[in-house]
Amino acid sequence: MNSRFLRHLQLTLLAMDLVAINMVFFIARFFFRREMLIEAYVEYTYFGVYLTVAWLIVAFSNNVYHERNIFTFELFAGRSTKAFLYFMLLICAFLFFSHWFIISRLFIAVIMCGIPLLLTCNRFLYLAVYHYFKKRDSFSHKVVVLGYNDLSRRLVDYLEEDGVNKEVVGYCEEVENIHELSRYPILGNINGALDVCKRYGATEIYSTIVPEQNPGIYRLIKKADQNCIRFRIVPDIGALVKRQVYVDYLNEIPVLSLRKEPLDDLGNKIKKRVFDIIVSGLVTIFILSWLVPLIGLLIKLESKGPIFFRQQRSGQDNKTFWCFKFRSMKVNDNANTMQATRNDARITKLGQFLRRSSLDEFPQFLNVLMGDMSIVGPRPHMLKHTADYSKIIDEYMIRQFLKPGITGWAQVNGFRGETKTLDQMKKRVEYDLWYMENWNLWLDLKIMFLTVFNTIKGEENAF
Repeated sequence: MNSRFLRHLQLTLLAMDLVAINMVFFIARFFFRREMLIEAYVEYTYFGVYLTVAWLIVAFSNNVYHERNIFTFELFAGRSTKAFLYFMLLICAFLFFSHWFIISRLFIAVIMCGIPLLLTCNRFLYLAVYHYFKKRDSFSHKVVVLGYNDLSRRLVDYLEEDGVNKEVVGYCEEVENIHELSRYPILGNINGALDVCKRYGATEIYSTIVPEQNPGIYRLIKKADQNCIRFRIVPDIGALVKRQVYVDYLNEIPVLSLRKEPLDDLGNKIKKRVFDIIVSGLVTIFILSWLVPLIGLLIKLESKGPIFFRQQRSGQDNKTFWCFKFRSMKVNDNANTMQATRNDARITKLGQFLRRSSLDEFPQFLNVLMGDMSIVGPRPHMLKHTADYSKIIDEYMIRQFLKPGITGWAQVNGFRGETKTLDQMKKRVEYDLWYMENWNLWLDLKIMFLTVFNTIKGEENAF
């Protein structure tokens, strides 16, 4: 699908949902106007603004409007339901912490019932309109594929996916190259592809045959341009690299990358660093300023040793740095080689509480301020573990492309704490690499929210 059209579609869906949320709010406000106190006008206004902001946070953090989700009702409804549950949690949290008892509870109940009703109507309306236009010729493009080979068959499989809006007419290939039955008809040879397009009304040609293989492709490209038919060449990169690759350009020179890295972009690096500085700065000023003296005093009263536990960990590009934590164990000689285990005799009573509540990790916000860590990223491992696992897990060191984080995608998906088996570490690496390839600021916010939620709920691996 055209990327600009897809973006407009996603923005339209977002606007429909925001209109629905605000419509419910203002309708409820109109009907409850007699019960509202004049002095509560500001509180209701702030509450209305909060509803909009809360929906934006949960919708983007749950990828409600992602292209993979908006073309089938099941996925769209599932993502929307999950987002709405988080939306309700944010509303409850707002009302709990704001202490705005002046807002009518009946008004809130109407809001909580009316918003999901209108959001559901939005989804039925959108999907009905989408499927209506999808059946019209103006919404889809007929495609002719040049060449019949493994690459062209994979290409057709993709073009058939819902949401791509391409209708495959058939193949054009030389008769002597056809050795099996095809799912779509062979409509002619390569030189006759333009006549095939005119006959079937195709507006696009996808060629899996490059001009170096058949010089006649150059003439076909020129004729296609003259007849307003878009010509696209699909090179068989699989002949060079047996995995998915990503194409970038240095001026006119194509460069193949083995993975996409959003944080390799300077603009994204700046956004993430600014975000890290703001969050870690606020935590340092408003939390660590009183938490460090308090926890430090309790640590000193319980056992001998320093307040902070300093350990060299593997950082970005495998550079070592000193990672800070509140000391949760008695001073011992195995701290740099042995992971904490369940019922570990080295852990102090205060340390048990610090580790279960994740308070022992809070000094790492200082690491973030110093630039050694990020709020979200792969967890930093001990040097020994990095040396050991890098020899037995092929893609282990790729996670070192990023700054390590206080929390991460692997941690909120259950892979935190002790790794007893090799498979557990492989899964942790798999989640870390997924985060690296799919990073965005909303994902960081989602991981932070899930970290807080899991900490309050309690985690089995937190010990």
